[in-house]
Amino acid sequence: MSDSTIRIRTGLPPVTEDPDTRGFFEAAAQGRLVIAACELCQRIIHLPSSFCAECGRHSVSWRDVAPRGTLHSWTVVEHQVHPDFPVPYTCVLVELDELPGVRLLGHLDGRPELRIGMPMVVEFVEVGGVTIPDWVPAQG
Repeated sequence: MSDSTIRIRTGLPPVTEDPDTRGFFEAAAQGRLVIAACELCQRIIHLPSSFCAECGRHSVSWRDVAPRGTLHSWTVVEHQVHPDFPVPYTCVLVELDELPGVRLLGHLDGRPELRIGMPMVVEFVEVGGVTIPDWVPAQG
Protein backbone atom coordinates (compact mmCIF):
# COMPACT_ATOMS: atom_id res chain seq x y z
CA MET A 1 0.00 0.00 0.00
CA SER A 2 2.79 2.39 -0.81
CA ASP A 3 0.64 4.87 -2.73
CA SER A 4 -2.53 4.54 -0.65
CA THR A 5 -4.11 4.69 2.78
CA ILE A 6 -7.16 3.13 4.42
CA ARG A 7 -10.10 5.13 5.77
CA ILE A 8 -13.50 4.05 7.12
CA ARG A 9 -16.84 5.06 5.59
CA THR A 10 -20.34 3.86 6.42
CA GLY A 11 -22.72 2.60 3.77
CA LEU A 12 -23.74 -0.55 2.03
CA PRO A 13 -20.94 -2.47 0.31
CA PRO A 14 -21.17 -3.79 -3.23
CA VAL A 15 -21.96 -7.46 -3.65
CA THR A 16 -18.75 -9.48 -3.36
CA GLU A 17 -20.13 -12.92 -4.17
CA ASP A 18 -20.26 -12.25 -7.92
CA PRO A 19 -17.58 -14.45 -9.56
CA ASP A 20 -16.92 -11.73 -12.15
CA THR A 21 -15.95 -9.12 -9.53
CA ARG A 22 -14.86 -11.13 -6.46
CA GLY A 23 -11.15 -10.91 -7.37
CA PHE A 24 -11.39 -7.12 -7.52
CA PHE A 25 -12.62 -6.93 -3.90
CA GLU A 26 -10.22 -9.61 -2.66
CA ALA A 27 -7.30 -7.61 -4.07
CA ALA A 28 -8.64 -4.37 -2.57
CA ALA A 29 -8.73 -6.04 0.86
CA GLN A 30 -4.98 -6.60 0.38
CA GLY A 31 -4.42 -2.95 -0.63
CA ARG A 32 -4.03 -3.76 -4.34
CA LEU A 33 -5.78 -2.25 -7.35
CA VAL A 34 -6.48 -4.82 -10.09
CA ILE A 35 -8.16 -4.97 -13.50
CA ALA A 36 -9.45 -8.10 -15.27
CA ALA A 37 -7.46 -9.27 -18.30
CA CYS A 38 -7.57 -12.28 -20.61
CA GLU A 39 -4.68 -14.64 -19.86
CA LEU A 40 -4.44 -15.68 -23.52
CA CYS A 41 -4.77 -12.51 -25.61
CA GLN A 42 -4.00 -9.98 -22.80
CA ARG A 43 -7.12 -7.90 -23.60
CA ILE A 44 -8.31 -5.74 -20.69
CA ILE A 45 -11.84 -6.77 -19.72
CA HIS A 46 -13.56 -3.80 -18.14
CA LEU A 47 -16.25 -4.07 -16.90
CA PRO A 48 -15.10 -7.45 -15.52
CA SER A 49 -16.48 -10.65 -17.03
CA SER A 50 -15.41 -14.29 -16.97
CA PHE A 51 -15.43 -14.29 -20.79
CA CYS A 52 -13.08 -12.56 -23.23
CA ALA A 53 -15.01 -11.05 -26.14
CA GLU A 54 -11.77 -10.70 -28.15
CA CYS A 55 -10.64 -14.35 -28.28
CA GLY A 56 -13.75 -16.11 -26.98
CA ARG A 57 -12.01 -17.81 -24.05
CA HIS A 58 -12.87 -18.14 -20.39
CA SER A 59 -9.36 -17.43 -19.18
CA VAL A 60 -9.66 -14.22 -17.20
CA SER A 61 -7.30 -13.28 -14.38
CA TRP A 62 -6.61 -10.16 -12.33
CA ARG A 63 -3.71 -7.88 -13.22
CA ASP A 64 -2.21 -5.46 -10.70
CA VAL A 65 -2.18 -1.85 -11.87
CA ALA A 66 -0.64 1.27 -10.37
CA PRO A 67 -3.07 3.06 -8.01
CA ARG A 68 -2.77 6.33 -9.93
CA GLY A 69 -5.02 8.02 -12.42
CA THR A 70 -6.20 11.27 -13.93
CA LEU A 71 -9.53 12.97 -13.25
CA HIS A 72 -11.67 12.52 -16.36
CA SER A 73 -14.96 13.99 -15.07
CA TRP A 74 -17.04 14.59 -11.94
CA THR A 75 -20.46 15.61 -10.74
CA VAL A 76 -21.70 16.98 -7.44
CA VAL A 77 -24.72 15.19 -5.96
CA GLU A 78 -27.10 17.61 -4.24
CA HIS A 79 -30.16 15.36 -3.70
CA GLN A 80 -29.79 12.74 -0.96
CA VAL A 81 -30.77 9.25 -2.11
CA HIS A 82 -29.32 7.17 0.76
CA PRO A 83 -29.04 8.06 4.47
CA ASP A 84 -25.39 6.93 4.66
CA PHE A 85 -24.36 9.46 2.00
CA PRO A 86 -25.23 12.99 3.15
CA VAL A 87 -25.16 15.66 0.48
CA PRO A 88 -23.34 17.28 -1.03
CA TYR A 89 -20.85 14.70 -2.27
CA THR A 90 -18.91 14.39 -5.48
CA CYS A 91 -18.72 11.37 -7.79
CA VAL A 92 -15.43 11.28 -9.70
CA LEU A 93 -14.54 9.36 -12.84
CA VAL A 94 -10.82 8.57 -12.95
CA GLU A 95 -8.89 7.19 -15.93
CA LEU A 96 -6.05 4.87 -14.98
CA ASP A 97 -2.63 6.27 -15.93
CA GLU A 98 -1.39 2.79 -16.80
CA LEU A 99 -4.43 1.86 -18.94
CA PRO A 100 -5.83 4.80 -20.94
CA GLY A 101 -9.54 4.31 -21.57
CA VAL A 102 -10.10 2.29 -18.37
CA ARG A 103 -12.06 4.43 -15.91
CA LEU A 104 -13.15 3.81 -12.34
CA LEU A 105 -15.59 5.68 -10.10
CA GLY A 106 -14.89 7.28 -6.76
CA HIS A 107 -16.59 9.35 -4.06
CA LEU A 108 -15.45 12.53 -2.34
CA ASP A 109 -17.26 14.31 0.47
CA GLY A 110 -18.54 17.82 -0.20
CA ARG A 111 -17.66 20.01 -3.19
CA PRO A 112 -13.87 19.77 -3.50
CA GLU A 113 -11.87 21.97 -5.85
CA LEU A 114 -11.28 19.75 -8.89
CA ARG A 115 -10.06 20.18 -12.46
CA ILE A 116 -10.05 17.85 -15.44
CA GLY A 117 -6.66 16.17 -15.78
CA MET A 118 -5.64 16.50 -12.14
CA PRO A 119 -3.68 13.56 -10.70
CA MET A 120 -5.63 11.17 -8.46
CA VAL A 121 -4.54 8.30 -6.21
CA VAL A 122 -6.36 5.35 -4.69
CA GLU A 123 -7.34 5.18 -1.04
CA PHE A 124 -8.74 1.89 0.18
CA VAL A 125 -11.99 2.47 2.09
CA GLU A 126 -13.75 -0.01 4.35
CA VAL A 127 -17.51 -0.01 3.69
CA GLY A 128 -19.58 -2.36 5.83
CA GLY A 129 -16.76 -4.88 6.17
CA VAL A 130 -15.73 -4.71 2.50
CA THR A 131 -12.67 -2.80 1.29
CA ILE A 132 -13.07 -0.83 -1.93
CA PRO A 133 -10.66 1.38 -3.87
CA ASP A 134 -11.67 5.03 -3.88
CA TRP A 135 -10.01 8.08 -5.42
CA VAL A 136 -8.66 11.29 -3.92
CA PRO A 137 -6.61 14.14 -5.40
CA ALA A 138 -2.88 13.38 -5.28
CA GLN A 139 -0.87 15.46 -2.84
CA GLY A 140 1.89 17.60 -4.29
